[in-house]
Amino acid sequence: MDNDTTTTRAVPRRRRMAAGDRLVVTLMVVVPALLVLWLVWLPALGSIALSFGRWNGFGDLSTIEWIGFQNYRDVTTIYPPFWPAVRHNLIWLVFLFVFPTLLGMLLAVVLDREMRGGRFYQTAFYMPVVLSLALVGFIWQLFYSRDQGLINQVFGSEVDWYGDPNVNLWAVLVATAWRHTGYIMLIYLAGLKGVDQSLREAAAVDGASESKTFFSVVFPVMKPINMIVLVIVVIESLRAFDIVWVINKGRNGLELIGALVNQNVIGEATRYGFGSALAVIMMVISSVFIAMYLRIVFREQEER
Repeated sequence: MDNDTTTTRAVPRRRRMAAGDRLVVTLMVVVPALLVLWLVWLPALGSIALSFGRWNGFGDLSTIEWIGFQNYRDVTTIYPPFWPAVRHNLIWLVFLFVFPTLLGMLLAVVLDREMRGGRFYQTAFYMPVVLSLALVGFIWQLFYSRDQGLINQVFGSEVDWYGDPNVNLWAVLVATAWRHTGYIMLIYLAGLKGVDQSLREAAAVDGASESKTFFSVVFPVMKPINMIVLVIVVIESLRAFDIVWVINKGRNGLELIGALVNQNVIGEATRYGFGSALAVIMMVISSVFIAMYLRIVFREQEER
């Protein structure tokens, strides 16, 4: 081949988007961004700002009395329901993490074996998930009613499961677990379907039992699923509100931070600054766990 001969490599030309396509892409980016800004960030920033003031909602924003960190000091020192609400949210977190999560994982492992009637059982266990927590509270009233509830009728007792402050939190947690278990089951079932079958076959060749294969091979592979479940449990425990609100407005043994926010913002008190301080505390706690989750996800992506 002659050295003077030069070969030119064809440079691919970048295809320009048509004007209509550019408009569609722009709208797909700008419209969701504006909605997130309007519905998420502006209310969040507004809550942070109001948490440093005292305002009852009457009059315009110029009537806000700015008091610095006084709302946060009052929340943690002279507001009696706050620390019981924190304790109840922690109990909610531990309960959801221990019982419904483990039960959901167990159901996922059993249903992953392609057993007969598996689709029916999946549907049956997942059906409570599509119900709101408020509706779950009403449904479980059929079991917990003091006069006509199934539990008291069967055992001949007269326990006020929703009214007694010594037992109502645990009764509500059982009702919540009934709904939460199916959600966790579905997440783990999807994770099990994505596990490489060759890993299980290799463990079986090495003589590992099914339980050892799951805990030593399958479970570590599902680390991203485990992190997602952890974040979901934390968020569910913090934003628990519906079911306790329909029962007794979050009082008498069912104090939760979310219910306290509602009581102070749109309840009888109408203390927007005080309620915003409670909401900011919830947001900060949630952000810590979300930041931990995102850090782990980004670290795994960098390692790849």
